Amino acid sequence: MQAVTQGTQQLRIDQQRLWESLMAMAEIGATSKGGSCRLAFSEEDTQGRRLLMEWCEQLGCETRVDDVGNIFIRRQGREPALDPVSTGSHLDTQPKGGRFDGILGVLAGLEVFRTLDTEGIVTRRPLELIVWGNEEGSRFSPAMVASGTYAGVFEPAYTLAREDNDGITYGEALAQTGLCTKGFKTGPMLDSYFELHIEQGPVLEQEEKSLGIVTGVQGIRWFDVTLSGVAAHAGPTPMRYRRDAMMAAARLMDQIHQHVQSDPTGNARVTVGTLNIPSASRNVIPGEVSMTVDLRHVEEAKLEALEVMFTSMLEQVSEDYGVSVTQERIWKSEVVDFDEACIEIVRQAVARQKAPSREMMSGAGHDAVYVSRVAPTTMIFVPCLDGISHNEAEYASPEDCALGCQVLLESMLARADR
Repeated sequence: MQAVTQGTQQLRIDQQRLWESLMAMAEIGATSKGGSCRLAFSEEDTQGRRLLMEWCEQLGCETRVDDVGNIFIRRQGREPALDPVSTGSHLDTQPKGGRFDGILGVLAGLEVFRTLDTEGIVTRRPLELIVWGNEEGSRFSPAMVASGTYAGVFEPAYTLAREDNDGITYGEALAQTGLCTKGFKTGPMLDSYFELHIEQGPVLEQEEKSLGIVTGVQGIRWFDVTLSGVAAHAGPTPMRYRRDAMMAAARLMDQIHQHVQSDPTGNARVTVGTLNIPSASRNVIPGEVSMTVDLRHVEEAKLEALEVMFTSMLEQVSEDYGVSVTQERIWKSEVVDFDEACIEIVRQAVARQKAPSREMMSGAGHDAVYVSRVAPTTMIFVPCLDGISHNEAEYASPEDCALGCQVLLESMLARADR
């Protein structure tokens, strides 16, 4: 490994080339405010995928697309029978997403390939650049379903049967792209997986850190909640006789928010992302309110306790406001601890950059969560402006993108030539 380390000190990625590839990809599905819209397997997403495949084919790489739309791009090694060291992320975006979320991880992998090609370097192990399908979940639910299928969490038939809002199935949309490799059911076993990503939060920027060494991912639990009371006239109905679903929802939100705010570690999270009142009217007491609740924590036991507390609060507002409550936990993603050997490789690569850094847990879900079930995995974070992501204003500087890509290059080389 020492010889590899010495070599990587001289081997540098091309910042301008990386940035130009990011901006070229951003032109596909560009939005009016500088963002991107490439929903999974849409015409725009397909154009982006084809562009990446063309770039990689120019380097002599082999490209295969599996049955659920994951793209596997192989740069051959000196010992091709060995499992590949891999990297990647996703090219699909939110409807009004940014230019870096997922895309940086994919195009940084391309830049690693280009740098090695320019220098004529062939690694011992093969390298694999992966584009995971439908990571965002903005067209087909759930999110990260394609990497989950690769990892054995979902059956291919389940994934292909997901429907978008227009009733088009995942399988139908994938078939329309024309991107599928006959006879290639799923990707190879991986030696390891390194994913570069923007942080999607404000911590690195606020602490003036240029790099994040990601040790794992928070646990996540999603709930659909409906509170049902009685709709009534706002004027004739005294407050003490009301069964007001909206006031019950407001109390629930306030209580769970205060509970999470009181966590001295600051590691608990709660988000009410949607709130809906059917047939809402200014002078009608809401008889029904539906809401989504997102709970997160970096420790599984504390996330479990948070869910118990949330359930207790539901029972209490039901009693206090005379409403009935139904709740369903629709998704559970357990806390993930990444591979210590891969984390150590990233630590060493980060140390060589002599840039301010910190170790951290990811607050967002990533394809790395599922991949970590079947291969040693870790992630690298770079800051994004104001912590903004899933937004057209999302931005990461050319310098930070390049720094993260350099760490990715050195980490992959160290792992591939060990």
